[in-house]
Amino acid sequence: MHYDYLVVGSGLYGAVFAREAVKAGKTVKVIDKRPNIAGNVYTEDVEGIHVHKYGAHIFHTNNKKVWDYITQYAEFNRFTNSPVANYKGELYSLPFNMYTFNKMWGVVTPEEAAAKIEEQKREANITEPKNLEEQAISLVGTDIYEKLIKGYTEKQWGRDCTDLPSFIIKRLPVRLTFDNNYFNALYQGIPMGGYTKMVANLLDGIEVELNVDYLENKEELDKIADKVVYTGPIDAYFDYKLGTLEYRSVRFETELLDKPNFQGNAAVNYTDRETPWTRIIEHKWFEFGKDDEGNDLPKTVISREYSSEWKPGDEPYYPVNDEKNGALYEEYKKLAEGETNIIFGGRLGEYKYYDMDAVIASALDMCERELA
Repeated sequence: MHYDYLVVGSGLYGAVFAREAVKAGKTVKVIDKRPNIAGNVYTEDVEGIHVHKYGAHIFHTNNKKVWDYITQYAEFNRFTNSPVANYKGELYSLPFNMYTFNKMWGVVTPEEAAAKIEEQKREANITEPKNLEEQAISLVGTDIYEKLIKGYTEKQWGRDCTDLPSFIIKRLPVRLTFDNNYFNALYQGIPMGGYTKMVANLLDGIEVELNVDYLENKEELDKIADKVVYTGPIDAYFDYKLGTLEYRSVRFETELLDKPNFQGNAAVNYTDRETPWTRIIEHKWFEFGKDDEGNDLPKTVISREYSSEWKPGDEPYYPVNDEKNGALYEEYKKLAEGETNIIFGGRLGEYKYYDMDAVIASALDMCERELA
C-alpha cells in the first residue's frame, strides 16, 4: 500500500493532521515507536482512574476554533486547576491571590496586599531585573519568592534562579482577588474517559502501527508515502550532526494507594528546595468531584514528579529555550527547510514549549496550508 502521508507520532499534532488529511480524501498511515497512541497525553486506566502517564495535562484555551474542534472528539468536564503549594508543611493557594497573601502576611484587603508587595519590592531596590530571581521579587516581593518560587523553580530547571533568564517568569499570575483558577482561559477541562480515548476518536478508522521506530527504518518507510509528517525531535532526525538540543526531563514515581483520598487535590507543589520532588499529582481529582463520587473509589493513584537534566534515552519534555539552544534550533530549522516532502511539527519537531491547544492550532494551520 502506498500512502499520501506517513505520520510519525500519534500525539496531538500527528493525530489532528491525520484526521484532517483523511477528511480531505488523502490516504494516511500513522506510526509510533511507543506501544500506545496519544504521545505524552496518554492516559492509562488503573482501578477506574485515568492516570496521566507522562505528567498532568490540563486542557485550557482562549482559542474558540481549537475548542470547537477538539470537543468534536471528546466531552470535557469542568475541571478547574487550583494547585496548592506546600512549603515545609505550610499550605498556600496558587496562583498568587488574596488567599495566598492572607496566609503569608495576615492581610485582608487587596489594598493591604498591594502595599505589602510594594514595600518588599522597594526594599529589594531592583530597577531592571537581570535574572529570574530579580524578576520574581520585583513582581511579588521577597517572602513569596523565597517560600513559593525559589526552591520549586531551582528543582524544575536544575539551575539557580540567578542563572535563569527573567522572561521565564514574566507572566506570573498575581491577583488581588480571591480567584484561585490557575488559568486565564475561557475554556478548560479534562476529556471524560481520558485523553487516550480522545486521541483514539481522532484516529478512528485510520491505519495505526505501534512499536515502529521511524529513524531506525527511515529508508524503507520513506518509500511508502509521498510525504512524511514528522513529530519527533528535529535534532534526532538529522542525527545530531549540529549538536544536541537540550531539554528538561521528568521522572515519575507512581503508586496505587489503598485509600480513597491522599491529598484532596489534583496537584500539590512542594516549593522548598529540600523535598526532592517538585509536585505530587493525585489523578482521580482530575475527573471526579472532591465529594462522595471520588471517595466512592476505594483506592487512589499518586505520582511524584522529579525534574531532571535530559540525557539520550530519557523522555524529552521541556525545551531549554535559552539563547544557545535557540540559535542551534535555528540552524536545524534551516536544514529542515532544505528537506523536500517532509513536514516538521509539534513540540519536538518545532522545539517549542507548546501547550496542548497551541499544538492543535499549529497542526490545523499546517493542514490549511498543506491540504487546501
